[in-house]
Amino acid sequence: MLGNPWIAALFAVFTWWFFTGLILLIVRQADRSGARNHGLLVALSSPLFAAGVAGMVVSSQAMTVMNVYIAFLSVMLVWGWIELAFLSGVIAGPERRPCPAGLTGWARFNRAWHTLSYHELLLLMGVLVVTVATFGAANEVAFWSYLILFGARISAKLNLFFGVPRINTEFVPARLQHLKSYFRQGSATPAFGIGIAVLSLATAYLGTLLIGAEAAPFIAGFALLTSLAALATLEHWLMVIPLPDAKLWRWMLPSLSVTTKTGQSHEL
Repeated sequence: MLGNPWIAALFAVFTWWFFTGLILLIVRQADRSGARNHGLLVALSSPLFAAGVAGMVVSSQAMTVMNVYIAFLSVMLVWGWIELAFLSGVIAGPERRPCPAGLTGWARFNRAWHTLSYHELLLLMGVLVVTVATFGAANEVAFWSYLILFGARISAKLNLFFGVPRINTEFVPARLQHLKSYFRQGSATPAFGIGIAVLSLATAYLGTLLIGAEAAPFIAGFALLTSLAALATLEHWLMVIPLPDAKLWRWMLPSLSVTTKTGQSHEL
């Protein structure tokens, strides 16, 4: 049953939706309860990162259907903890101020980098960890899953910086509100075309490997990877297509009051 490509695809979609919503929910609850809880939250959840690494090491030893799913879930634990650390504002960057009005060019890029630099380095550390954990292994699902997530995230950040027609700021956490000043809403740039092209080609290539796969572990593995790449491609298209994607998670999140510089309270 788990070797069925449709089951694997549904599993990938559900995992992507569930982990995203769970992280947003946890961060929103921490925002409501006070800034001190963010660091504690990240510290207490660090065993999940360790469990993810352990799961990758164990599952990489043999290419079985169960190991394929364990590898995929393990990557989600590692990735999820890194995203939790970022969205909690614990591991982001040394620059915490909004972008000055009128700042352009290299100066704007350099300042934007310093708002995210610690997170980017943590993501790169994740690449190293996954590579070491799966190097020369029979099961490489964890490695390629992380690589898809990593590439898609870098592309998404660049597009938000250079400019896209649609930017959903509804779920930006309280401690990262300054990041919105670095987003640029406008016409899509060549960065969008490059990102879509690379992700679409990756999805198509993985799809052809899925079609040609015969053994159940490879069918499940390529179905998971194809679905993940397709979801990353869809997330990019949602930067230009006006669809209410925020409704996927809004219903499960508590409202959060944030006081602006004008003293007005707004619900996020």
